[in-house]
This record gives sequence, structure tokens and C-alpha cells, in this order.
Amino acid sequence: MAELPRTAEPARARLSPRKKQRISRGIQYAVLIAALVGFVFYADWPSLAQNFAKPDVAAHALPDLFTIALRNTIIYTVGGFVLSAVFGLLLALMRLSTVRPYRWISSIYIEIFRGLPALLIFLMITFLPLALPGFEVPFGTYGQGILGLGLVGAAYQAEIFRAGLQAVPRGQIEAARSLGMSAARSQVTVVIPQAIRIVIPPTTNQFVALLKDSSLVLFLGVSGQYVELAKFGNDLASQYANATPIMVAGITYLIVTIPLGYLAGRLEKLKGTGR
Repeated sequence: MAELPRTAEPARARLSPRKKQRISRGIQYAVLIAALVGFVFYADWPSLAQNFAKPDVAAHALPDLFTIALRNTIIYTVGGFVLSAVFGLLLALMRLSTVRPYRWISSIYIEIFRGLPALLIFLMITFLPLALPGFEVPFGTYGQGILGLGLVGAAYQAEIFRAGLQAVPRGQIEAARSLGMSAARSQVTVVIPQAIRIVIPPTTNQFVALLKDSSLVLFLGVSGQYVELAKFGNDLASQYANATPIMVAGITYLIVTIPLGYLAGRLEKLKGTGR
């Protein structure tokens, strides 16, 4: 029988993978440009400027935006970070301990505080005086905010430290023990310093996360000189019936978080290069 003529292959099948990739990228760019053009032409810019970028309303945020709100945000964040770092390191050591009850306590704490929404932790702190009559958190409102951030951050920081401790070569520990160091001394002088250097990049990211979580302090009912950026922006927005203060507070957050995020990325690259 005579061989039937082959049908011509579709043009798309003859395209090389590079050409297919270029076509796909071109379509994506076209869709993105169309979306941007549509947004530019159909957005109500005067209304957006009136409600989100009103200069005279933004001017009312100064200088308290920096002298009170940003200052308090930094206080809550730094205090919570220090507490979470110290407590997190202790939890990590307990998680790696050969003593079984220590591992149980650490694991239960980490699972509970990683599983609960941070908002619930702050709400529970507000009820501590009712649950424990006569008990007061040291440093008042600042102490409550730092405690909330520290309790939440410690669970995540513990896992970061645990990964760092496990990343230290076993030979380092064996060498320290061969020099006559005790297990505790080898941990303090050899393992922990190396682990801290290893976890610097993810710890920087954790600091940024705590900085953003500091907005939850508003649920403690803070006011006056204790407000942080989110509460400060919300109060001014309610006072002037305008969202500009919220935008100003958001930009202030970005002024702090973007450089920190860039720093964390650089540290990650340096860590990868140093391997």
C-alpha cells in the first residue's frame, strides 16, 4: 500500500523552547501593562489623594509620629526581641536536651505558641490581673507589650536556634570535649557562639516580623504616650475622618522594615558565599 502523506506539524510544535519562553513572557508583559494602564485611567486619583494623601492632615502627625509612635514601636520591638532571643535559646537547648521532661516542656510550649494567633496572646495578657489578683507585669504598659512579643517570638526563635545548634559540626563538640571541657562549657564557649553566627540572617527576619507584630500592642488598650505606629495612625485617622495618617504610619514602617529586609538578604548571600 502507498504510504499516506504526513500532515504538516503545527507551527507551535516547531518552535524552540526559547521562542516559546519569549512568547509566554511577552504575553505576561502585555497583560501586566494592560492592567497598569487600566488602573491609571480608571482610578479616581483626586478622591484617592483626598482620602489617603492629604498634606495638611499628614502634617498633624509630626513630630509625634517619630518622638512618640516610632519610639514606642522600637521600644516594644527591641524589648520583645531580647526577651524572645534569651527565652528562645533556652527553649532550643531544652529541645535538644537528653533530659526527656525538658524536651517535652519545650516542645509543648513551641507548638502552643506557634499554633495560637498572636492576637490571642495579647488579649490573654490583658486578663492577667483578673486571673492573678495582685500580679502586675513589670514596667507597666511597656512590660505588657514586651511580654506579648517575647512570648510569641520565643517559640519561633527557639526553632531558629535549634537549627543553628544542629548545624554546628559534631567534630567541634568532640574537639572541645577532648580538650577536657565539660558538656556545659563546650556548649557555652564553642557551640552557642557558632550557632549565633549561623542564625543571624533568619534572626534578622524574625526581628522584622516582631516589628510588624508590635502593632498588636494596640489591643492592650494603649493610649497617650504609650501608642505605637498602628494605634497612632488609627487614632489620627478617626480624629480627622481621613486615612492619610494610616498611610503615613505604613510608610514609616516601610522606612524601617525595607532596610532591615535588605540587610537580611545581604547576610544570607554572605553566609552562602562563605560556605
